Amino acid sequence: MRFLKKTEDTTPPESCEEIACRCRELITAETRGHLGEQIAQLVLAHPPSDIQRMKRNFETKVQDMMPDYRDRLTQKIAGHLLGTYQRIRLDDQQGVFRTMHEPPGDEQKKYWEMVAVQCKKDESSDAPDIRFLKYLLAGYCMLVLHEPGHPVGTPFPGGDEVEFTAGIYYCPVRDKAGDVDAALCPYCPAMQTPGIGYLRPATRPTERTKQEFIDNCHRFHHFNG
Repeated sequence: MRFLKKTEDTTPPESCEEIACRCRELITAETRGHLGEQIAQLVLAHPPSDIQRMKRNFETKVQDMMPDYRDRLTQKIAGHLLGTYQRIRLDDQQGVFRTMHEPPGDEQKKYWEMVAVQCKKDESSDAPDIRFLKYLLAGYCMLVLHEPGHPVGTPFPGGDEVEFTAGIYYCPVRDKAGDVDAALCPYCPAMQTPGIGYLRPATRPTERTKQEFIDNCHRFHHFNG
């Protein structure tokens, strides 16, 4: 496996053309380790202040949400952004990438193609370099670590959260992958959180899903006397 030589003068790509070029390079990674190293070089070219920029941008986007939900969500996302940045730095320093010999998966090519397209769009309030950084952090979680793009504990309206149960990640909106062009869902290793299902409630059910499960049992499985 060929690892890239690190340089001290690496700077983050700022233009859409530079970002598209970096995406084409990321597509060529043959192993999770090679991809992790490439992402680390791009992410660590950003100063920590860029993570704060991302946090402020996100806070602006969710300012009209209900205060309780908004505060939970912003706290979780802010911690995830900084935590992922620090984890990449630590993995890079400890040489973790040299132990990752598995291919990154079939989602790799489509993911970076999607990122290149999304970073060209003008409707986002984020600058292209910050938008790219967001996708780099998410790509590291999903393609290198095989973890969800949204961290465990991320809340969603209705009370459900991203969960990790018995070695499996669950997301309550996983099946909404086709609703948003830029959604991380198609590339995320999480499974859809089980609903009322066949005698199986959600892994951490809300009061609503618990009642749905009870009603379903009575209606379809003749537990009504």
